[in-house]
Amino acid sequence: MEWLNRMRDAIDYIENNIETELDPEEIAKVACCSTFHFQRMFLMLTGVTLKDYIRKRRLTLAAQEIAVSDTKVIDLALKYGYDSPESFSKAFRRTHGCTPSAARKPGVKLKAFPRISFQLYLSGKKRIQDYWKGIDSDN
Repeated sequence: MEWLNRMRDAIDYIENNIETELDPEEIAKVACCSTFHFQRMFLMLTGVTLKDYIRKRRLTLAAQEIAVSDTKVIDLALKYGYDSPESFSKAFRRTHGCTPSAARKPGVKLKAFPRISFQLYLSGKKRIQDYWKGIDSDN
């Protein structure tokens, strides 16, 4: 259970700092583990690498801003960690299937990569009372 809380803390850290340069080592520190172990566990639990998660979340947030505001593409590129509007546009097109400028048009559908959340679900075939009754009768 402690590991789940640490992963939640790491996701909170990522989401609260998504507009800054995120260092995998700092994220791993939030989760109280090594960078290697954190990245391995993150991939195993989520199905995406840490780097891809951050990239997809940034492009999702950028798409939301493009759809509802008149913010310049260059400003969004810089805000979400891209060095140039060209690199941002290329990544945006690869993810959303259109350029950032085209995304401003009404009716354009953009892909969304929602924030990851963790839930713990336990199940079993026997109720715990039945399990203990079986142990008591074996003695």
